Amino acid sequence: MTQILTPKDANPQAFTDATAAVERLTEIYTQAIQFLRDHFNTAMSDSAPDTRIRAFYPEVRFTTSSFAQVDTRLSFGHVSGPGTYAATITRPDLFRNYLIQQIGLLLQNHDQPVYIGTSETPIPLHFAMTSEDGMTIPQDGAADFTLRDVFDVPDLSTTNDDIVNGTYVSPDGVAPLAPFTAQRVDYSLARLAHYTATDPAHFQCHVLFTNYQFYVTEFEAYAREMLADEGSGYTSFVSTGNQEITDADGPLETPLKLPQMPAYHLKRENGGGITLVNIGVGPSNAKTATDHIAVLRPHAWLMVGHCAGLRNSQALGDFVLAHAYLREDHVLDDDLPVWVPIPALAEIQIALEQAVAQVTRLEGYDLKRIMRTGTVATIDNRNWELREHTGPVQRLSQSRAVALDMESATIAANGYRFRVPYGTLLCVSDKPLHGELKLPGMASDFYKTQVSRHLMIGIRAMEQLREMPLERIHSRKLRSFDETAFL
Repeated sequence: MTQILTPKDANPQAFTDATAAVERLTEIYTQAIQFLRDHFNTAMSDSAPDTRIRAFYPEVRFTTSSFAQVDTRLSFGHVSGPGTYAATITRPDLFRNYLIQQIGLLLQNHDQPVYIGTSETPIPLHFAMTSEDGMTIPQDGAADFTLRDVFDVPDLSTTNDDIVNGTYVSPDGVAPLAPFTAQRVDYSLARLAHYTATDPAHFQCHVLFTNYQFYVTEFEAYAREMLADEGSGYTSFVSTGNQEITDADGPLETPLKLPQMPAYHLKRENGGGITLVNIGVGPSNAKTATDHIAVLRPHAWLMVGHCAGLRNSQALGDFVLAHAYLREDHVLDDDLPVWVPIPALAEIQIALEQAVAQVTRLEGYDLKRIMRTGTVATIDNRNWELREHTGPVQRLSQSRAVALDMESATIAANGYRFRVPYGTLLCVSDKPLHGELKLPGMASDFYKTQVSRHLMIGIRAMEQLREMPLERIHSRKLRSFDETAFL
């Protein structure tokens, strides 16, 4: 098979208006997706075509011959020097506001047009069909023909994190314009729908992670309160299975089987609401969730979970605001070496501390009675207490750690890697070094009194961050020497 059938090529067009540019991206993408779907349906109902069927992602391309004189306070929205930059684009419907904003800043800061056309990157059939109701791709051998002989399929050799990891080398001298390629984004969108049992379109710009289902019950109760309040600004609540209610008394069915990492979304206009993801226990889940949510370019993510208190002066129910991380989770060592410091972000730290003060009604020195600021250690062994203590305890003491968990450093490190503002506020649920283990009776009393307050602190912090200008929260601390223009 040598012939290739493709949609009519979209010649590059220059745009100086961001909205018009995104409209053109949408046209090219929609045409490509429909082309693949139509030919796939025909192939499944009739017979395999005698030509290869291929469609391409749309592309944003930008060229400048001068160094832009931009506001040095800005960490994004401009390129670092002369050259040609490009990004393949997927789901312009989902990323419409983001694309308009990012392209608009590029036009504003450089006073040069962007060019919208067709890229040379094929769209895998699986990604073209993900939003098609009732249509699935047959597994290998289930169809009358070999799928990959006719259609493009996902290629993991070109789906990677080279751009965000700083290891990308352009084969043609064209630099990346965005942190992710289209196929990397599509890969994560498909994974998110699978792992969270909700459509990526429901995700909000402010994401809370927790490691206990108890927080979900409280989050739903809070969501119903907000839907009952016409002045809250929240418009709907989405539960697993894409169940969406707009009324405070709306029914939600409990699924017979929860997904691996269920997500819940308290929605607001333009994605300004809050998403809660129960990632469960362990750094692997924490990495998986953040790997995929990162492509949605959230404005902040926070960990609000339980931890082991390491100091005798702590009490069950005390809070820990992480200002440093001891990384012994190991899941990110190949992508982000452990010698890379993960700094505390002032904007996040202030928002969390103010939220604790607001919810607990304690201020200043009195706040220290229930909240410690310090190093959080994250490990990959849930039963670390059962090992010989000299080594682990000595390291914890040398690091000045005040708390230990299995997710926080992973979430913070991946936030650093993906340029997503991050933070951690944990609640002490046990003190294994001091004889207070997490036993059923203790845990029950703890959950009743602390979960609601802890979750509310996370929500209040997110509401403060929502009011912060985007260019302030996405600070230069998360940007490397030579960054992509798109956030």
